[in-house]
Amino acid sequence: MTDQSNDSAWFLPKRYGYGSGWPIAWQGWALVGGYVSLIFILAWLVAAGSLALEVFGLVMFVGATLSFGEACRRHTRGGWRWRCGKDSRND
Repeated sequence: MTDQSNDSAWFLPKRYGYGSGWPIAWQGWALVGGYVSLIFILAWLVAAGSLALEVFGLVMFVGATLSFGEACRRHTRGGWRWRCGKDSRND
């Protein structure tokens, strides 16, 4: 068994499927909070604006989502891979 208390993971891996699970460090929670806040701000801008703001909002949404996904992938304990449930939390 390896000591996982000193790793730099911000997220647990999902037990079933592919990707990240819940945040396990303050950095992960900050990343999720920042992403959700940015999406709300972009939605407010798009709802209150013109076509230019809608295009800007869409471009920012795509960029923020890709960046968020990459940060989650880099900081998930054990990386992203398909998991089927058995001992997936102990990677």
